[in-house]
Amino acid sequence: MSKTTRTRSKTRLSRALGIALTPKAAKYLEKRPYAPGEHGRTKKKADSDYAVRLREKQRLRAQYGIREAQLRKTFQEAKRADGLTGENLVELLEMRLDAVVLRAGFARTIAQARQMVVHRHILVNGERVDRPSFRVKPGQLVHVHEKSEITEPFQVAAAGGHVDVLPPVPGYLDVQLDKLHATLVRRPKRAEVPVTCEVQLVVEYYAAR
Repeated sequence: MSKTTRTRSKTRLSRALGIALTPKAAKYLEKRPYAPGEHGRTKKKADSDYAVRLREKQRLRAQYGIREAQLRKTFQEAKRADGLTGENLVELLEMRLDAVVLRAGFARTIAQARQMVVHRHILVNGERVDRPSFRVKPGQLVHVHEKSEITEPFQVAAAGGHVDVLPPVPGYLDVQLDKLHATLVRRPKRAEVPVTCEVQLVVEYYAAR
């Protein structure tokens, strides 16, 4: 799939879900705040409860760029933990290495963050980690390999090139962007996590299956 095709696909999905999955999609949504297709502007009948829950689950999955099996596995873990399942779910997803790379401002999109991890540019406490799903623990330092720091994508990031399109760095991260260093200082709290999702609807979706 070409870069242009991927961009169009993300933009179309963003319009379908009503959320911006990339900075470019955000611009499209400003101009076309309706679903894609010939019936996108027409008023639709009310969605069923199932459809509403399904869309919310798809929204969450799309924002983290993960497969259904990964989301379901994380949901089961969140369900076993103390506290509210929905909040636990988002907090666990937010501790993924690719999510930390994105929130820190090292990448512009979750897809780019995942690519950086897979291509072994990212270290955790000095060790290369190539699994985007790696769970970062509080106190761990996420940083860029010194040989990768000089490449253009990371030079852009270190200069703050993504700051204008990303949410402010959340309080659970301590970021030194010029050094491409980010420390997870504590477990995220749902209220701080910059994702658009009614997590209770996601819980209801899985509970009904």
